[in-house]
Order: sequence, then C-alpha cells, then structure tokens
Amino acid sequence: MYIFIGVAMVVVIARVIAIQYGDVAPTPHLSEADTNGVDGEMPTRIDSIQPLRGRILSDNGSDLVTSIPIYNLHMDLTVVKDELFEEEVDSLAFYLAQVFDKRNKSEWEQALRTARADESQYYPIQNKVQYDVLQKVRAFPIFREGKYKGGFIEEKESIRQKPYGLLARRTLGSKRIGAMNVGLEGAFDQYLTGEYGLVTKQYVSNGWKPVSGDYLKEPVPGADVITSIDIDVQDVAENELKKQLEEQQALYGSVVLMEVETGFVKAIANLKRAGDGEYYEIYNYAVGQKTDPGSTFKLATLMALLEDGKVAITDSVNAVGKYDFYDQSFVDTNPWGYGKITIQHAFEVSSNVFSKIANKAYYSDEQKFVDRLKSFGLGDTLGLDIAGEAIPVLKNVGEDGWSGITLPWMAIGYEVEITPIQTLAFYNAVANNGELVKPQFVSEIRRDGEVIEKFEKVVLNEQICSDETIISLKKCLEGVIERGTGKNLKSTNFKIAGKTGTARLADGAEGYSNFYQASFAGYFPADNPKYSCIVVIAGPTKQIYGAQVSGTVFASIANKVYSSSLEYHPDYNGKPMAQSLPRVKAGRANETIKVLNKVGIAYEGAVQQSGYLSAEKSNNKIRLKDRIHDKGKVPFVVGMPLNDAVMALESVGLRVKVQGSGKVKSQSIQANSKVVTGQTVKIVLN
Repeated sequence: MYIFIGVAMVVVIARVIAIQYGDVAPTPHLSEADTNGVDGEMPTRIDSIQPLRGRILSDNGSDLVTSIPIYNLHMDLTVVKDELFEEEVDSLAFYLAQVFDKRNKSEWEQALRTARADESQYYPIQNKVQYDVLQKVRAFPIFREGKYKGGFIEEKESIRQKPYGLLARRTLGSKRIGAMNVGLEGAFDQYLTGEYGLVTKQYVSNGWKPVSGDYLKEPVPGADVITSIDIDVQDVAENELKKQLEEQQALYGSVVLMEVETGFVKAIANLKRAGDGEYYEIYNYAVGQKTDPGSTFKLATLMALLEDGKVAITDSVNAVGKYDFYDQSFVDTNPWGYGKITIQHAFEVSSNVFSKIANKAYYSDEQKFVDRLKSFGLGDTLGLDIAGEAIPVLKNVGEDGWSGITLPWMAIGYEVEITPIQTLAFYNAVANNGELVKPQFVSEIRRDGEVIEKFEKVVLNEQICSDETIISLKKCLEGVIERGTGKNLKSTNFKIAGKTGTARLADGAEGYSNFYQASFAGYFPADNPKYSCIVVIAGPTKQIYGAQVSGTVFASIANKVYSSSLEYHPDYNGKPMAQSLPRVKAGRANETIKVLNKVGIAYEGAVQQSGYLSAEKSNNKIRLKDRIHDKGKVPFVVGMPLNDAVMALESVGLRVKVQGSGKVKSQSIQANSKVVTGQTVKIVLN
C-alpha cells in the first residue's frame, strides 16, 4: 500500500511539473482542433467565441431580455519592458486598488511583481467586469500601452439581463448549459443564439490565452425576438394578481390576456407563494398546470348540448339545489335551489343542474358527449411554442377511472383536467365566432432592424360549432354579468362577457382537498370582442367564489386595457370646436390668453396693463377686460381662482387669509382702497 501511494504521488508531481513548464498539454476537455506542442512549442487549440445573444422585446420594442457584454481581464507580464514596469507598477497598483478592492495597493503591487517573476503570460486581473469599468481600466498605467506593450488582455463574454426584473419571468424563460431551456429563451433559441466565432488560443502556465486579438471567424450576434407582450398591461396583470393573492393568502395564481382575433398573448403572469410568504414567478401555471376547471367548463357542456340538439337555452329546468347520483350529491351555491328556470338562467347562476341535464341527455350514449367535447379541441394540446404545455385529461368511456358518476361530474367541470390557457383558447373561440386560434407569444424575428420572419395567426379549427350555438352561448355569457354570478363585475363603460368557476383542488389518490380554485374566463367588450382573459387563483383563504376572487382581477385588467386603448374612445382631433362658449375665470392675463388660443376660442379686448383680467361673453366671443388698480391700492380679486388671488394680494404687501374653496366670492378689504403693508385681507371662496 505504501509503495502504491508513493508511486501515485510521484506520477502526480511529475504531471504537475509537465503542465507547469509546458512539455505536454493538459488532457481535460481539449477539442479535436487541439494541437500538441512540437519541438518545445506551447500547445494551441481553436476555441469558439460566444456571440452576443439576441434580445427579446415587447410589442413596442422595449427590452424584456437583453445581453450585456462583460469582460474577463488578464495581463501578460512577459511583454512589458523592465523600464516601463518599474516606472509605472506603483501607479497601476494604486488604480487597481481603487477599482478592484479585493486587494489594497501594496497587495496589488506585490501580486504583479510575483507574477512578473514567474513570467506569467495570463495573469488574472478581474473577471466579469462591465464596459464602463473596462474603459477605466484601459486607461490605467501600463495597460494604456495596449496588448503588445502593456500586456493588457480583455476577453468578451455576455450575460442575460431582464430590465423589468421578474416581469413575465417564466414565460421569457432561460437558457442554461446543462439545464432544461424554458420559455421563449428555449423555444426561439435557434434565432437568439447567433453564430459562434473562432479564435486560436495557446496554453500557458495558468490557462488558455488568445494568441492574437484577431478572430479566425467573427461571431455573428443573434436575432431579436419581438413578442406580443404589452409591458403596461403585463405590469397591471402582475400587480392585480399579486394584490389579490396577498389579500386571499392564496397558494398560487395565473392570468392570461390575449387578442381574440389573432391569439397573440398580451400579458401572462404566474405567481406562487414562497417560503418567505412573498409571491414570485416560480412556475408557469397557465401553461403547465392542469386541474379540474369547475364551472367554467359548463360552457363546453352547454355547447355540446346545443350542438347535439339536446336542449335550447329557452328550455325550462327544475333547479332544486341538490342533485343525487348514486351515493354522491352535487349542491348549488344556493342550497334551496332556484325553482323552475330556463337553461340560460341556470348557466347564469352556475347551477349544478347541468349535471342532471347532461346525464339525462347522454345517459344512453356517454361516449357521444366525450366525442363532442373533443371535437371542440378540448382533448388536445394547443401546440404552444414554449415548452411545458400539459396534456389535457378527457376520459373515454371504459377507461380506468370511468364510473357511473363520471358523466355528471364532467358536465360541471370535474374528472376533467385542463390548463388555464387551454380554457382561455376555448372561450376565445366563442368570442371569435367559433374560430379556434393558437395562443402565440412572438410576432416577428428581426435582425439589424429588418424583419426576417413574421408569425401570422394559426387557426386550429375554423369552426368549432355552429353560428346558432355561438349566438346562444354569447347571450348566456353576457347574462352571467347582467344578472348572474358576475353581476358585480359590470362596467359603466363597456360590457363584459364571461363565466365564473369554483372547484375543489384534487389531492392525488386522496381525492379532493379542502382547497378551492376560483376562476373567471371571458372576453370584452362583449358586443365587439377584442380581448379574452382568464384568471385562476388556487387556495384562497377568505373567499372561494370565482366572481369575488378572480373576477375582480379580470375587471381591473379589462378596465386598464379599455382606458388605454384609443380605439374605444372618441377621436376629437379635427372635429369642430363646441359652439357654446366656456365660462372663463378672472386671473392672470398671459395664462388666460394662452389657453383661449390653444383651444381656438375667439376673444377680443385683452389690454394687459395690470397683468390680470376678467372676462364676459359677448356676441359669441369672450370679451376680456383689464383689471386695473392704482399703485398702492388693493387689487380687485373677486372671480379669480385662489392662486391668482393670493399672488395679486401678496404682490402689494398684504397678508391673505383664506376660507372655502373654488373662486373668490368676496374680499374683506374693499378694492382700490389704500394698502396698509402687512394688513390681513380675508377672501371667501365658493
């Protein structure tokens, strides 16, 4: 054993000496392009140079992900002449200590002298410095002489940076060596990567050093990926979702907003409560988390019933509040029931009577119900560009898990598993008059500002159901907001259509847990759908119903989008001015005239001797009058706004006491009376 250990130690020592003095090249990870040293020459190899990775941009061109160049700094002390080194090493050490404080001045000088004595050709100064630091270091003593005289070596790399922090983090994704590439970084890697460059490197005592500053092949930067994400809407979606999650102390939640006609996603947010109680983008629940959707699935059930001619929305049903199937019961939110109501109203109040309706309609042919649901695309993935889309679960008759209560359970959104974005795509198809489109996140690929690839909308199914069914479904979805479970979500400016959903979360083999999932899916404006949206919040602790938990988030996002979209608001540009003249307050002349000119109101008068004026209407014009007061006399401020009145009174030396708000109604000291400097004048506003 001693002999064995002794021999091993001799081999290791010999190997270290060989590597140190360059007799042989080190064996780890050399490429096929490596060449061993010949006749005492140091070994060389051809290395790849990482290109600058392309950017990921929002729909307006803002950087969502960008590459920041960083530099690894080394020094070849063998090329620096003795005279230059001795003259300036003290100054170089001083400046290095100012920028890189891992060593003080004396430590830096000693380290440089030791490296020079060792004839180091690749002495590390600092890794991963940014460009502004590089510029400073380039100007340091010795280094300013360049590579061949000052021995300064800079090697460029890049790191990814997200200027908006965690915004849409999971959707943007990441690319890491040895790890799974996720999100847009992974899906569009072929565009973002660019082309690697090539450089010759030589092995020296402490690493592989570039032989020269010239590349054998210049790296080509990656192309830019233009997403459909709207930064402002994305910010609102994340903030509103986070606020509700915190309020409810929920487990996690997700939001997706997309354009109805094209399927381009404008915002997607996913937040989960971490161990510290804060919420972060840890997992893309919208894409990868399939759960029992609950009552939002009743839209699919109603679509199947209508398409197969089983019911009409005007048919009557008896919603008694409790529906028994074998040893299980389904109970409405209102346990006393709703009595005899139309199917439309049953949908609006989200009655579980749909379990009875579907069971009666398909009892003799359960597979027909399943097949009809699959014809809508509900059993298929959407083929999303980003990885991780969960495969929906839609059981067939006779499969494991199918039982006598599967059909009624499916009718109200249980024993079905589907992701939020798959549910949204289905609702979007209804808003889009039956056309099912693929949700997309990227609209263009650009290189050097030029579009090299444009992504058009992808139609998955031109018509998932008949026009008559779509018309009926839209009535029901609008009715949910007008008089159903979503009536508190009405907007005064535009109509919303949608469906609430509440479901218990599954707990694996244990059945269903005590946690609920609250959902709201829909679109707006209801009469001309532009956007569809889904909000799903899992594990709320204060409320469990979709309208109160998720519907409020939906409404906040819808209001933001509506208020910021010019297409929803009248265009006043180019329209004639109003015929009625405005009421013009007394005040400073220059500001009043500026406003009148800006809005195109005709006026006359305006002799600006005092700097203040009043106005009256005369012959479809505003007549301006100068408010003249003698020097040393109290100004007349009645009719002025507060700021102008105070300025006029204080300018002559009076102190002002204010009561009320609005414009000046009266002043305690009569206008044009003699000013007593320091005297207090009370002005009353109304």
